Amino acid sequence: MTGGLVTLGEAMALTAAAEIGGWAHHRDLKLSVAGAELNVAVGVRRLGAPATWVSRVGDDGFGELILRELRAEGVTAVAAVDDTRRTGLMVKERPTSQRTHVRYYRAGSAASAMTAFDVPVEAIAQASVLHVTGITPALGPGPASAVQLAVDTARRHGTTVSLDVNYRSALWSRADAGAALEPLVRQADVVFAGPEEASLVVPDGDPEQLARALSDLGPKQVVIKMGGDGAVSLVDGVVRATPAVPVTVVDTVGAGDAFVAGYLAELMDGADAERRLETAAVAGALACTVLGDWEGLPTRADLASLGATESVQR
Repeated sequence: MTGGLVTLGEAMALTAAAEIGGWAHHRDLKLSVAGAELNVAVGVRRLGAPATWVSRVGDDGFGELILRELRAEGVTAVAAVDDTRRTGLMVKERPTSQRTHVRYYRAGSAASAMTAFDVPVEAIAQASVLHVTGITPALGPGPASAVQLAVDTARRHGTTVSLDVNYRSALWSRADAGAALEPLVRQADVVFAGPEEASLVVPDGDPEQLARALSDLGPKQVVIKMGGDGAVSLVDGVVRATPAVPVTVVDTVGAGDAFVAGYLAELMDGADAERRLETAAVAGALACTVLGDWEGLPTRADLASLGATESVQR
């Protein structure tokens, strides 16, 4: 595969507490950007594959920040600047070292006005992989139509379709999500889901049962992500259990996106299933060692350094 990755979805400005504790106790914050599809695009690009991110942003400083960060990472940003809507906002705090609270302020955002007219059909036709998530269709009928056109275009031109279920309970109910996502699962070649996310579409069961049930709907590659418990996959009829890579965890937000980016980067590189899953696990682990949604996404050199025993390199 040589055409790279195209993905579409909302990116937001991210304000995160700089210290552990609620906002009432700590007022210093870190400003960054965030978004599942943005994270995957950056992750794939850092691992050496071309990546294009498609969306809309507001005509404001947050929108400008998102575009600057993506371009600095080498990601091609195809995003209309909407002067009638604002860029969405994500707020993250860590009340304790063991808990993270994330809240979204995205109603009426620029990305929620995305439609099929925003979809770069030619770029998808020439891509190796189209990656979509269950977040974008939850934003409204316009974004849902954009996802559907993107998937239809990919199917028509032989572009691999990747879907991360990525359920967000704040955006829609489980019933609505399941009804909307089942058709996308049927059209996908690769599906990623947590156990609870998989049960939106298929009957509940253990990870292998969930993977088999999802695969029965059409996709030949299904990965059930289980965080610190690793992953169970069914790829081309073969079941594999991939253990998590042990690291000292700093921030788990974005680790699932790093896992997906690692898998897709290796898929585009022509790697076999074992290598795809191994890289995905290492990428997910490394993302947990750094504060931020995408800052810890690894390069190829980072993947190789995970087993280094010296904490200081000179």
